[in-house]
Amino acid sequence: MTAVRPEPIPTERLILLPLQVSHADEMAAVLSDPTLHAFIGGAPDTADALRARYERWSAGSPDPAESWCNWVIRLRNDDCLVGTVQATVTADDRGATAEISWVVGTSWQRRGIATEAARGLVDWLRQLPVHAVVAHIDPDHRASAAVATAAGLTATDQWHDGEIRWHLTTG
Repeated sequence: MTAVRPEPIPTERLILLPLQVSHADEMAAVLSDPTLHAFIGGAPDTADALRARYERWSAGSPDPAESWCNWVIRLRNDDCLVGTVQATVTADDRGATAEISWVVGTSWQRRGIATEAARGLVDWLRQLPVHAVVAHIDPDHRASAAVATAAGLTATDQWHDGEIRWHLTTG
């Protein structure tokens, strides 16, 4: 499998932009609400911590069979960042599998942004040789379960680190 590189992904209200280190300051503010971390764990990162993380992510995976694809979610009308989506694309014997995730800042939740971003990401992944898309979601996180469902994923009976595995076959 050739390395997968994130590209801009336009949707009706959003544009998913490949993550850059320069997004760290704005994203630190977007992700600053401690309640946002109830399901994703940890605590809000400082801009410096995000810069360091974004530098690592931008360098890419050390495993040539794995691509790290990260985007920020820009709300077009307000011209501001509101969250992130990511896909870790891993080569396998059938092509590749993409593990996806999303997070939208508290101030922008309940507007369908995560759903629109996840659908845009899944549509983009369908254009690649990706045969499956998976996500792992806390069983109590109803909002993320709704996003996964809207993006075409279905809950399985498999668990990973206390989360339910969701799955979509794309090919």
